[in-house]
Amino acid sequence: MSNLEEIQETQQILREDSSNFQARRHLAILLLDGGFNEEALQQLLYLVKIFPTDAGLYYNLGIVYEKLKKLDLAESSYLKAIEISPEETDFHYNLGLVYIDKKEYDKAIEAFEKVLKTDVDDANSYFCLGLCFTKKGEDEAAISSFKKAIELNDCDVFAHFYLGNHYKIKDNIDLAVEEFKKVIKLCPDYSWAYFNLASIAYDRGDFEAAVLNLKKTIKLNPKDIEAYKIYSKILIKFEQLSEAQHLIQYAIKENQYEGDLYYILSQINKLQNNLSGHEKGLKAALKNYKTLSFSPKLIKKELDECKKEVL
Repeated sequence: MSNLEEIQETQQILREDSSNFQARRHLAILLLDGGFNEEALQQLLYLVKIFPTDAGLYYNLGIVYEKLKKLDLAESSYLKAIEISPEETDFHYNLGLVYIDKKEYDKAIEAFEKVLKTDVDDANSYFCLGLCFTKKGEDEAAISSFKKAIELNDCDVFAHFYLGNHYKIKDNIDLAVEEFKKVIKLCPDYSWAYFNLASIAYDRGDFEAAVLNLKKTIKLNPKDIEAYKIYSKILIKFEQLSEAQHLIQYAIKENQYEGDLYYILSQINKLQNNLSGHEKGLKAALKNYKTLSFSPKLIKKELDECKKEVL
């Protein structure tokens, strides 16, 4: 029986007996699982009026409010569930997730630490702690948390990825490479892992490895602007201007409002002595000034100089 069919069947039971609270509770969960959040909310609000000390109802209310992006109401629902049943680790865990969404990282850390007091081997809580410490800029605490998460669950792709990022920040490059390779082994389609390997290879001057990983990055994520930037730098360095031009033209097709791409294209045209292409690229870059990381003022100055040359 499909979710929708079960919903319809349960609704029929309630039409015949509206006081069947077990059926109403079941309907609320079915609606929640089916993505009918507003409908689930109405059922749960009705039930908590009748069963005001039922922690599970408040917990499910919290889930619904999270899905509806009503974070303050989700927080109060989870807190009420915890008040009624303080030993339930799921209540504390979900409360921690709400605090992450609210960017209240100290409160989130407190919630996840409460989970770990009861369940010392909860890998997800260690990962979430690592995320909180990352947001707070506490690298060592984040590294420790991610390593613990991996110790408990070596298949945690995101823990490996975040750990790799922290190693990269701390200039532990070999360890970072090791983590990004583990990410790819676990999830071969994870484009950001390829990009990080490409970035490291580029910084080390290993352009062959950089290009290999940049090609994989772009194939998996044609929206990765930074990948195009690094790849074009390599092509320009080796005077492969036609290839660089084709690359950036492809990038623009995939990201038509990215000012940086138009500016890079203008510079490639300049190197090819294509002044009209240079001018056109500068104009397009300024038109998309909101996405420029280059100085619009300097680009405007360059455009004025270009116009004089064209004349």
